Amino acid sequence: MWKHHNRDYACLTEENCRDLIDSIVSQGGQEQPAIVRPLKGEGARYEVIAGARRHFAISWLRGHNYPQMMYYVEVRDLEDEECFRLSDLENRNRKDISDYERVLDYRGALERYYDTQQEMAKRLNVAENWLSRFLLLANLPTEIVNAFADINDLKLRHARDLSPLLKTAAGRKKIIAAAADLAGQHKSDKSAGAKPMQGPQVFQQLVKAGKANSKRSKRGPIAEYRTKAGKPMLAINGNTKNSMTVVIDRRSDADIGDLERAFPKALKEHC
Repeated sequence: MWKHHNRDYACLTEENCRDLIDSIVSQGGQEQPAIVRPLKGEGARYEVIAGARRHFAISWLRGHNYPQMMYYVEVRDLEDEECFRLSDLENRNRKDISDYERVLDYRGALERYYDTQQEMAKRLNVAENWLSRFLLLANLPTEIVNAFADINDLKLRHARDLSPLLKTAAGRKKIIAAAADLAGQHKSDKSAGAKPMQGPQVFQQLVKAGKANSKRSKRGPIAEYRTKAGKPMLAINGNTKNSMTVVIDRRSDADIGDLERAFPKALKEHC
């Protein structure tokens, strides 16, 4: 498999590939060849760019009474960025890849192949605002991701609705605490053989935790960053639902180094 393939091959099973396995048997083989590219100086001759499920299904069939089944491929000479776009085009609308798996693939591609989200959106032929909203999912804290017993239950809309609640220090703290409790409950349920809480209920619990802390006073900052001497030097004021103000207190005598360390941290925690 191509190392940047957007499908986790280790997660493929007979159960989640059963529809494809049955289709291949009824058709007597693949309907569409997989797409591979040649490798140079490595053990394998080719790597699979598009067709991981087909590879699994044929391999499973060859080991279960269908030794004649062949894995048909089309060989192409492709650059990595072309491989990403091809893989994405094939799998973008498939329901058997979770939103979270797909967005991690997008985030990795953005870091590797593109200078800006605008450039990436143009290459993928998608709206820039759609891509920006989609990438919110990749920025969710790990604790929130782990709060969902099934990664397929974590959806784009969850990131959209939780992101504003995570911008305040108090809201973020409570949501992450609630997420950790939910993850622990899933483990207990699994050990007891009980069915874990479903995605919609998990999401409701997280939102409830965040909103419980959103009723803060309109006066004063929602977060402060101090100098090594303990003086407030930078404050975050939440003016409206969709904006905030960063205030630098010159009375703190903070030097440029202090502010350069505090400002990125403030952006990461509240944007």
